Parts: sequence; C-alpha cells; structure tokens
Amino acid sequence: MAEVQDIQKNVQQEQEIRQPYAFAGTTWRWGFVPSAEIWNGRLAMIGFLVAVLIEVSTDQGFLHFWGLL
Repeated sequence: MAEVQDIQKNVQQEQEIRQPYAFAGTTWRWGFVPSAEIWNGRLAMIGFLVAVLIEVSTDQGFLHFWGLL
C-alpha cells in the first residue's frame, strides 16, 4: 500500500513541475527570436496572398493596380 501512495505522490509532484504548453510561434516577442521570424513568415504569406488575389480579381498586375507602373 505504501508503494502505491509513493507512486501517486511522485505523479503529483511531476504534474506540479510541468509548465503549461506554449508553442514559440504563438507569442509576440521583438528581436531576432524564433517567434518573431514565425510571425514575419505568416504576415508575408498573407501579403503574398493579397497580391495574388488583387491580380486575379482585377486582371492587372499588382504594381499597375496601385498606379506605380
């Protein structure tokens, strides 16, 4: 019986030590850190998608749409 209690006590201690799970890409931090690079990639993908949608919907290039060419 004492062994079961020891095991339960060890499991409870391990659960208290564990930190909550947080993926590095979900927090916003400044500088050259992995989370900033992940956000940079996400925003770049959104920008690229917007440029493609503009070209498809207006039958003009992105630069022509904004009047730069």
